[in-house]
Amino acid sequence: MAFVAPEHASIGVWRFSRSDAILVTLAGLHGLALAASPTVPVIAAGMWWNANTIAHNFIHKPFFRSRGLNRAFSAVLTLLLGIPQTLWRDRHLAHHAGAEWRLRVSRQLCFETMLVFTLMALLATLHPRFFLLVYLPGYLGGLLLCAMQGYWEHPAGAPTSHYGRLYNFFWFNDGYHAEHHAHPAAHWSGLPRCKARDAKASRWPPLLRWLDVRPLELLERLVLRWPGLQRFVLRCHRRAFQRLIPEVETISSATIVGGGLFPRTALILRELLPGVRLTIVDADARNLETAQTFLGDGIEYRNERYTSDGPLDCDLTVIPLCLSGDREAIYRQPPSRVVLIHDWIWRRRGSGTVVSPVLLKRLNMVRR
Repeated sequence: MAFVAPEHASIGVWRFSRSDAILVTLAGLHGLALAASPTVPVIAAGMWWNANTIAHNFIHKPFFRSRGLNRAFSAVLTLLLGIPQTLWRDRHLAHHAGAEWRLRVSRQLCFETMLVFTLMALLATLHPRFFLLVYLPGYLGGLLLCAMQGYWEHPAGAPTSHYGRLYNFFWFNDGYHAEHHAHPAAHWSGLPRCKARDAKASRWPPLLRWLDVRPLELLERLVLRWPGLQRFVLRCHRRAFQRLIPEVETISSATIVGGGLFPRTALILRELLPGVRLTIVDADARNLETAQTFLGDGIEYRNERYTSDGPLDCDLTVIPLCLSGDREAIYRQPPSRVVLIHDWIWRRRGSGTVVSPVLLKRLNMVRR
């Protein structure tokens, strides 16, 4: 269902392809929808959809041969979205170039800015209740949806594609986002032909892409953003480790599995066991980079996936709650002399202690 069409040379009024007539027609339908049902969801969803289909494609490949028609259509999109399209275009092309955006004043930008201010002034003056309770919430909601779209199209800064047929039919191949960054001058109808084998891809469209991240990892990322949560998490885990470590004989080396994102375990063990040789094993290199900002040097960082199929060369192993692997195998055959396993609060194994009732988490200790 993805659009695949030949790219044409200039045909009639169209600069690149007759298929752009579909987008121009849909821009008109967007305007009719706003006139017929000016509600918060219609304003927000229309802004988000148009910005990522019609306006986005027009930014890269202006539809018309005539400069006058392109300027007129840019003004139409400005009124539909409430954002000067010349400004939107400059910011977006700077994003593609990896350059810092700088404001460039032009007659077209001044004209479009005047259109936006005039539109909002008229709405605020003639229909103040509608402006405050409907238009503004819808407008801000649309901006939020666009920001979320932009973030999840580039998780961790890497352009990410989605090849779902339904999404690419209704969003005019916007799912081919890695390909779009590799070929920003390609017409939207030709992006499926640019599909790259090594492109980063997700099975989810952008606004659902958070489902790629496991819930526990989402919580970890939340902790990473809030120093107050970091202090709470460190306090809870420090207390649990302090209760269990005195029961263990001398520990000279420890391996922490999946401890890169917010390296609480490494921070605590370095404090409680001065001189211990620490190794962090994490399959995500970006997590290890994050850990290094907290821990610095003096720790071995191993970018690999942990498997529970053999012993580790260390005295202590710490297993995370969000382990991607066989937790029961670790309980049956501990990979080191002592293993501390984060688990749900109701799963008591070996000796252990509660980390926090709020986190529904406990720390179990098993020995080999």
